[in-house]
Amino acid sequence: MEQRSTEEDDAAVETRGLTKRYRGGQLAVDALDLSVPRGSVFGFLGPNGSGKTTTIRMLMGLIEPTSGRARLLGEPMPRAARSVLPRVGALIEGPALYPFLTGRDNLLRYDAADPTADPRTRTARVAAALDRVGLAAAAGKRARAYSLGMKQRLGLAAALLQPRELLVLDEPTNGLDPQGMREIRSLVRELAEEGTTVFLSSHLLDEIEQVCTHAAVMAQGRLIAQGTVAELAAGSRGRLAITTPDPVDAVRVLKEHGVTDLVILDERVSGELPVPGPGSSPADAPLELADLNAALVRAGVRVRAFGAERASLEDAFVALTGEGFDVAG
Repeated sequence: MEQRSTEEDDAAVETRGLTKRYRGGQLAVDALDLSVPRGSVFGFLGPNGSGKTTTIRMLMGLIEPTSGRARLLGEPMPRAARSVLPRVGALIEGPALYPFLTGRDNLLRYDAADPTADPRTRTARVAAALDRVGLAAAAGKRARAYSLGMKQRLGLAAALLQPRELLVLDEPTNGLDPQGMREIRSLVRELAEEGTTVFLSSHLLDEIEQVCTHAAVMAQGRLIAQGTVAELAAGSRGRLAITTPDPVDAVRVLKEHGVTDLVILDERVSGELPVPGPGSSPADAPLELADLNAALVRAGVRVRAFGAERASLEDAFVALTGEGFDVAG
């Protein structure tokens, strides 16, 4: 009998060595060890072709892994799909809708296809789901007349017809205007507060940073970092930023003290603070910001503002992957 660890039981999503190799030898996902804590809002990031969508398909039992294993809500996938998937809501690669049916009738069809759904409360359940995603007023419109953002909302409503322990969302704000994006972020927070674990794939790093508690970063099919959003951002150095009417003199002093990647923009100077490498001695400890400020003043540099900017998740992503943040792969 397979032994399960406490960590696996506490994880809403857990993979060990999950691998997918397609015919022709393409390795899409390479030995993925992922752990999504129950109750978290988990952001899943990666550049184009990093294996995110393939991973989600394996988690949901849509494709078989080449090797390794995956668990949803403590149960093995795809073996336990029939018992697990009714507890999981999903919106993957856009919703599949009947264009000639209204939004309401689409949801009624979805609900009727769920063997666990009570037909006596179907109408009320559909109305509540439409209201929750802001589509109550458009419920009588045919789906073919819906904008991309409205279709995305309708797909999310379908995922919310029943209470879910886990919600898997692939680019849930795709096609939404800024107001719609704010509403969906607010909805995700509400769901998390109600105890639903949300697994969210997005190419919008700002969205992940605003709404997620945890995140993972993939590149070239491999997991390269995972943890809380705060931990991932803290792993990237914030830049030093100085405002001074003497930017050229400031750059000279900062260079002498090991500050690199210096950029001058009008009266603003920014740069990367030196970080000691492995095996460094205590003498190589990072320079105190107060000492650096004092050095600038001693050199006659007039300092109007001085400090280290907080590192963002975008900084961490670029540092980890060496790529920008067009990560819809």
